[in-house]
Amino acid sequence: MQNLEQRLLIVDDDEMFCHVLSRALSRRGYEVLVAHDAEQAMVLAAQHDPVMATLDLKLEHSSGLKLLPELLEVAPQCRIVILTGYSSIATAVEAIKLGAVNYLCKPVDADDVLAAFERQTGDPDTELADNPPSINRITWEHIQKVLQEHDGNISATARALGMHRRTLQRKLQKRPVKR
Repeated sequence: MQNLEQRLLIVDDDEMFCHVLSRALSRRGYEVLVAHDAEQAMVLAAQHDPVMATLDLKLEHSSGLKLLPELLEVAPQCRIVILTGYSSIATAVEAIKLGAVNYLCKPVDADDVLAAFERQTGDPDTELADNPPSINRITWEHIQKVLQEHDGNISATARALGMHRRTLQRKLQKRPVKR
């Protein structure tokens, strides 16, 4: 039985991920709406007024960070969790500043997503890492920060970093370094 108070919007351009997550959440009693791009997400949010949403950070033609405040304007009571396979400290901080309630790194499952929505406060007992991040990870994070400062503009970011645009594009296509 679906509960309108549990209406959840999934915004992700990965159709298989959407299908799997949507199915899992539907089985848990959620009414699930799915959008594969920013325009579709805005239409569904305006029509259905979701109370929760998952938002992919890197959509095919736009940024989840740009879409986040727009979704909250249309559905101000909506709690949004950012999901990403391209995590960085810079994007996590910006997502929270822009109104996300949580930020998760993919891969995630329905239980991870629901736990992220339920968690209301931070955990001061979170363990600190024993090892500092690698140079590759620090480089990745710096690139993400500069990219964010230039509103996702690859050319402007490449100029600011003093590298060729194609080199930056190759670096951005790679998965982020774990640590």
